[in-house]
Amino acid sequence: MASKVSRRKRIHYRIRKKISGTASVPRLSVFRSNKAIYCQLINDVDGVTIASASSVGVNGENKQSVATEVGKMIAEKAKGHNIESVKFDRGGYLYHGRVKALAEGAREGGLQL
Repeated sequence: MASKVSRRKRIHYRIRKKISGTASVPRLSVFRSNKAIYCQLINDVDGVTIASASSVGVNGENKQSVATEVGKMIAEKAKGHNIESVKFDRGGYLYHGRVKALAEGAREGGLQL
């Protein structure tokens, strides 16, 4: 029986076969830990991280509200790099809870997912 981590990695590899970021439309990659949530804008063609944001140091009433704020932060950083739309890479996690809140926060910030 596969562990949770190996199952998530297998799903993530399956997603990554289909999604690749470019300079004009980067990949918005999400990593979720028990305490924090992290996201990066990645140009896979050049192998470069364009911008990143995390919930370390962000205060909120619960983890979902913090994830929404992180989504807004990454949207602001993307606007600084003249990026309008991204490809959302949920990292093998279900599109639910904090991952969904981060995506909605990025949409509220003006990104097209």
